[in-house]
Amino acid sequence: MEATSPNYTVADYLLDRLAGLGVDRIFGVPGDFTLGLLDHVENHPVIRWCGTANELGAGYAADGYARVRGLGVVCTTFGVGELSAINAIAGAYAEHVPVLQLVGSPTTATQAAARPTHHSLGDGDFGHTLRMTAEVTVAQAMLGAADACSEIDRVLVAMLRANQPGYLSLPADIAELATEPPTSDLGDTTPVSDPRALQDFRDAAAEFLAVRLSANGARPVVLADIFVNRVHAEPALHSFLASAGLRFGSLLWGRRVIDESDPHFIGTYIGAASDPAVRDEFESAEVLITAGVYFTDLISGFFSERLDDSRRIDLLPHSAVVAGRTFAGVELIDTLAELEALLPDPGHPTPVAGAAWGAVEVTPTDEPLTQRDLWRIVAAALRPGDTVLADQGTSFYGIGPHRLPHDCVFVGQPLWASIGYTLPALLGAGLAAPLRRPVLLIGDGAAQLTIAELGTLIAEQVPAVVVIVNNAGYTVERAIHGPTSPYNDIAPWDWTAFLPAMGGTDATTQAFRATTGAEVAAAFASAENRPDVLTLIEVVTGPLDVPPLLVAVAQAAAAANAPHV
Repeated sequence: MEATSPNYTVADYLLDRLAGLGVDRIFGVPGDFTLGLLDHVENHPVIRWCGTANELGAGYAADGYARVRGLGVVCTTFGVGELSAINAIAGAYAEHVPVLQLVGSPTTATQAAARPTHHSLGDGDFGHTLRMTAEVTVAQAMLGAADACSEIDRVLVAMLRANQPGYLSLPADIAELATEPPTSDLGDTTPVSDPRALQDFRDAAAEFLAVRLSANGARPVVLADIFVNRVHAEPALHSFLASAGLRFGSLLWGRRVIDESDPHFIGTYIGAASDPAVRDEFESAEVLITAGVYFTDLISGFFSERLDDSRRIDLLPHSAVVAGRTFAGVELIDTLAELEALLPDPGHPTPVAGAAWGAVEVTPTDEPLTQRDLWRIVAAALRPGDTVLADQGTSFYGIGPHRLPHDCVFVGQPLWASIGYTLPALLGAGLAAPLRRPVLLIGDGAAQLTIAELGTLIAEQVPAVVVIVNNAGYTVERAIHGPTSPYNDIAPWDWTAFLPAMGGTDATTQAFRATTGAEVAAAFASAENRPDVLTLIEVVTGPLDVPPLLVAVAQAAAAANAPHV
């Protein structure tokens, strides 16, 4: 809406703030308390509405959008709608993703009357859901007439500083309240390092490096993880690695923060589940520099990492540790820059861990498909610039050991680990970066939870490649416990039949069922030949066939979950 409009409202102010932060989509399900707000969305020059099949899918889509674009928004009606989305908000909170939960709520008069109102608990208290959501958001507000715009700004700034979700409840009458447009942007929301602490860190790091490296001329090894991305430090990390000529790797969670096609890439560290050569490289390094690393059970082989504190410099989002000594109040971007100054280019080629990534040589056969062959074929079919989403379980650990091409964006959810997350997240990620090809890797059990959003993908004309691994149930759970127990079974579905049932046509979608490696490769080739349509590939593997990496992780999970007497 034009800033000069005489009918400028709080709803317009909020939308303009979001547009100024790079948002061009809002995901959600309409309800009677949001319909007036959605009229403003319809009339906004930048922001478009993306209606989803349900609120949980909308929340996951907003999360996927935020991981690519930097901020996502899910909009639901009060009570029933917002609680349907709260699992997605909790996941974003756990994984530090800034998603705004925007709730259309009853008018201030309705709330003041305290009458039993639909979507409420019937006790006249309209703050229940705000209090529930406060546990999984960094800032919350019930917007009122006196300070609606300043509260919008406060919540947005808090979200961006913490990289976590926020909550706004917008009563229907407050949304229509007249106000003035923003007169300035929200300012720099990036935290600033304490100069003295940063100097102390530099001095300690310089002394540490001089002592540990001078004796044998060794070079540090770098292990990076997801929080490099969360604090927008990827350019600083890439500059540091290139300038210092260091070898590096990542955890499964943070694969996106480094370039796995680079010849300096060592591999992915997963504690005791790592490739032995990769494990030795990191665990025996004379100096290990970690950047944005945060070990969780599912990416560390259930805390089986063995990294000597005395040999480490740990660069955390807002602090750093040098051989056990902590420096608070220093930002990751700045500590990377300090180390870059301390470790200039060695002036000669550094040892190379292996050849740069190229097209993986795979010869698909007509033999029945196995998990080992499936993920080699999928890895070979990926291309530079893809956005790859792998659902927790078989897909996440199946693709885990395989190198990704240059400039791939990889999205998983190994901390919150809510199965089904990636299918709606693909919708958000695909709309956030339309020039990248979205590729989804998901198991049949996970897909059954959120398959409704396949229809939204078709309606939004997102030309994704969707790989559904049909192994007749929860194979990740079978690998942990109960391999033949009926509770790990699911209802059998005809996956390729979903496309026409959800509005797909021969002009907009294509589907394949693959039981051999040759059929998987042929399906990906067809996706390459028709890049403007959605391609669904159902791949069939045995219910007890488990990716090699998942075997190790499942054994560790079983041991961790076993009762200890």
